[in-house]
Amino acid sequence: MWGNSGSQKQASRVDTLVGRHTEVRGDVRFSGGLHVDGRIVGNVIAEGEDAVLSVSEHGAVEGEVTVPNVVLNGSVNGDVRSAQRIELSEHAKVAGDVYYNLIEMAMGASVNGQLVHQSNDQPVLALHHEQRPEAGASEERTADGEDV
Repeated sequence: MWGNSGSQKQASRVDTLVGRHTEVRGDVRFSGGLHVDGRIVGNVIAEGEDAVLSVSEHGAVEGEVTVPNVVLNGSVNGDVRSAQRIELSEHAKVAGDVYYNLIEMAMGASVNGQLVHQSNDQPVLALHHEQRPEAGASEERTADGEDV
């Protein structure tokens, strides 16, 4: 009943739990499943294509999230990058851009930022803030994607 059988949904897998009255400060790197009922102040980065982050309606992340599969019912103050699937439940609140391949959004969820679709052949997880142009810098490209 409690094991990770193949018939269970991927989102139900929990290897690590951040409890409701717990605050973690600093970046969190994980593999498998991470469930957040508390608060993480730092970036959340998954290692592995099958990693899952779930954030309950009491949970919060203040930092960027880079995880293949995300189930969000709490809040994220930062960009969210999901190479596989992101589910925004009714209490989900994102203050940042959401990069996704597949998205499911319930009535009541909110995103204060852009929704950016990235297909499987585009490197969603490789788009970190270090690779973005600096404020005020402009990027020019030709129609075939080459830098000018």
